[in-house]
Amino acid sequence: MTSRTSPSPAQAATRAPRTLRRVALAALACISLSGALGGCALLIGGAAVGSALVYSDRRTSGAQLEDQGIELKGAARVKEAIGERGRVSLTSFNRTVLLTGEVPTEADKAAVEAAVSKLENVRSLLNELAIGPTTSLVDRSNDALITSKVKASYVDARDIFANAYKVVTDRGIVYLMGRVTEREADRGVAIARGVSGVVKVVKAFEIITEAELAQTVPKNAPTAPAP
Repeated sequence: MTSRTSPSPAQAATRAPRTLRRVALAALACISLSGALGGCALLIGGAAVGSALVYSDRRTSGAQLEDQGIELKGAARVKEAIGERGRVSLTSFNRTVLLTGEVPTEADKAAVEAAVSKLENVRSLLNELAIGPTTSLVDRSNDALITSKVKASYVDARDIFANAYKVVTDRGIVYLMGRVTEREADRGVAIARGVSGVVKVVKAFEIITEAELAQTVPKNAPTAPAP
């Protein structure tokens, strides 16, 4: 029969940083996957930390799956249409597709739109592709930073649901998507315009009524206070 001894203080001190590193890496992986999978839960000591608030998405589970399918199939269709020419980002929210990036010619822009619009389940399409050279890695990193700042500003706001907004930034232009009320749309735009580095804000919302919002949010879910 083997006996188990408690770790010495030195061993415990060595293991603690390793544990923290594992937790940190798991958290980073969760954050990276949350954008694609719609949320991630990290278990620490048996408790769920960082779970996405499902009701904040406001899409049905079926619509979320359709959006993932549109983005995956759309990427393949774009490659078939223009090959490696340009840079095209495709974002789908509740079957509304946003195209951003750059392509060399107007013909390429039209070809991308035609290919994506034929995808199953696509309800509407907003083609914001620019004609010109592909932006640099520095520019794209700056866009990612702007997106993070806009999302952080939504979290800081007390009168909106931050997860109700889908934020996409390209060339300093912020595109806002989501199923929101008129009040939420105006508030979201106002907050985004106040973020440093934002060149312009484009609304790509699906506007719903307050009554529709009340039906979307479960009765036991916390509500955002009116301004």
